[in-house]
Amino acid sequence: MTVRVKVIPRSASSGIAGELADGTLRVKVAAAPEKGKANEELCRILAEHYGVARNAVSVVSGHTASLKLVRVLP
Repeated sequence: MTVRVKVIPRSASSGIAGELADGTLRVKVAAAPEKGKANEELCRILAEHYGVARNAVSVVSGHTASLKLVRVLP
């Protein structure tokens, strides 16, 4: 499955913060958007949320943008 995600980096805490009107998932990450740290944390959070292994979640597009497409494999 592919999920649209809006990432909010440098937040006080990490976790899923809800959903936008168009169905995009809002995710807060404590990590800074440097050297892929925020993307790593995003994948970890989504893996926990969907109950899959960490390597089953990957960013498909938007590696340096706040809006991303993330693939979650079963």
